Amino acid sequence: MGVLVAELLAGLANAAALFLVASGLSLIFGVTRIVNFAHGSFYMLGAFIGYSAMQVLPGAIGFWAATLVAAVAVGLIGVIVEFLVLRQVYKAPELFQLVATFGVILVIQDLALLVWGPEDLLGPRAPGLKGVVHILGEPVPSYDLALIGITPFVLLVLWYLISRTRVGILVRAATQDREMVGALGVNQAWLFTGVFFLGSLLAGLGGALQLPKGGADLLMDFNILASVFVVVVIGGMGSIPGAFIAAVLISVLNVFGVKFIPQSTLVLMFIVMAVVLLIRPYGLLGREEAPGEHGQVGDPEQPISPLQSTGKLVVAGILVVLALFPIFDSPFLLVLMTDVIIVSLFAVSLHFMLSLGGLVSFGHAAFFGGGAYAAALLVHYVDTPMSLALLMAPLLAGFLALIIGWFCIRLTGVYFAMLTLAFAQLVWSVVFQWGEVTGGDDGIVNIWPAAWASSTTVYYYLTLVIGVGGIILMRHVAHSPFGYSVRASRDSILRAEATGINTKRIQWVTIAFAGAMAGLAGGLFVFSKGSVFPTELEIAKSFDALIMVFLGGVKTLSGPIVGASSLTIVQDFLSRFEYWRLALGLLIILIVILAPEGLVGSARKLGNRIGLGRSEGPGT
Repeated sequence: MGVLVAELLAGLANAAALFLVASGLSLIFGVTRIVNFAHGSFYMLGAFIGYSAMQVLPGAIGFWAATLVAAVAVGLIGVIVEFLVLRQVYKAPELFQLVATFGVILVIQDLALLVWGPEDLLGPRAPGLKGVVHILGEPVPSYDLALIGITPFVLLVLWYLISRTRVGILVRAATQDREMVGALGVNQAWLFTGVFFLGSLLAGLGGALQLPKGGADLLMDFNILASVFVVVVIGGMGSIPGAFIAAVLISVLNVFGVKFIPQSTLVLMFIVMAVVLLIRPYGLLGREEAPGEHGQVGDPEQPISPLQSTGKLVVAGILVVLALFPIFDSPFLLVLMTDVIIVSLFAVSLHFMLSLGGLVSFGHAAFFGGGAYAAALLVHYVDTPMSLALLMAPLLAGFLALIIGWFCIRLTGVYFAMLTLAFAQLVWSVVFQWGEVTGGDDGIVNIWPAAWASSTTVYYYLTLVIGVGGIILMRHVAHSPFGYSVRASRDSILRAEATGINTKRIQWVTIAFAGAMAGLAGGLFVFSKGSVFPTELEIAKSFDALIMVFLGGVKTLSGPIVGASSLTIVQDFLSRFEYWRLALGLLIILIVILAPEGLVGSARKLGNRIGLGRSEGPGT
């Protein structure tokens, strides 16, 4: 009995930092609708700033004062980020803003590396709370008990602020209908800034408070980000009490999972999230979303038109240039362009379901990695020829997408996106832990092309033909009756169903088709690299695809190709420098601010503005 109580208290202590960070993210999202991927970075900064402040302010009073200093400092940093970056893109599609926060992550990572160095910092023990207390014969750290007491106090303060103050009334009103709040004369800009300050402060406070338990390191931001989003989604977007309940639930389950079912720890919280969302589609204490809310990717009325004659000539010219690359006799260039074609196919497959279908996926890497592993496993265990493996990769990835899509189409918006993330994490966990079959962390190696395609030049041409063929196929489907049904289901479900369209079935097939094309890209990838590892299924891979789509332009069919090509080439160039994340992050932020419609959309808009006319429709 004592062991169970001790484990329960450990889970409640772990919930403290998780709740603080999640409550801040929930506040920010509820008011501003920003999917703030940089929130984990504020948590990391809270730890680093708290560590530095504790070196200057010794003693018990100094420890708690340093914790508050760190929280306020991170809150002010959040205000700077909101003012300089996010305020510039509030009018952009809501999910496009996640690109800006991704740029902020990269900038903060390298700035933290520059200031505090690459070494992990061991957090100081809290003065007066260094010992343990024995409960039912089991030792429990005194600091854990302090955290357990702090968490409900913070919840009470937030409840009072939101429920009993004028500021809280405005925050709740903005969560329900921010347009109406603006119509009543409230300065939304200052309201957003204030909420961002409070949300960032809470993240910084969580980072500083966990120092005695875990220290500070440069991986803290990504390590907590998935957990925070899971907590916010389980609790209900914008609900502080929901975030508290979910943080306690996830933390306690994780502690008991580590002790009794160690194999479950990688995916336990995602399984819980999937179960909760399937039972309560808007979280434990969330509210039903308004149409288009929390998932807007652009103007649904903006058409995507087929290429006209000029556009077809441009595409033909680009294909001729790509076909001539081998004459430069540069293996490096051919490998780079092979990568560009593969990631372009991957990005276009996500764009198909995201833009045409309005289905935002945070777990698209499950299909890319699924196709790669399908081909690799067939070659490794059955000695399957490359051509057959390339055929089976999209088929098996499409089948996986059918299974995942059957569950996900019940949800919408960010809840849909997070459920795709949960299933992707489940697939990653199976591959990572089933080492006897998949090789685990060591991956599967020596998966090389057939003898006839073993040269770099031949495989480049093979990738060019298959990759471009896949992109053309998706473009053709986009302008087929099925493609128009997909767009009808996106723009107005009620009108589409009134005309006899089964919208759920259309969405299900859309996910399966996009997953199959992502699997085709994965199949090409595994033969180009000769190996595949679980990293191809990770969350970061899915986010890379999202960044490519949004950078290029959501409402253009050529956008994901431009975004994928640009990001791949720029990353390859900048990664040679020590602080390449800083440069890449600043570049992404600059593009987001100057070209909020994406590279292609903004270029087309600029061309129209200077009188070049619209030789092509918006779909170019």
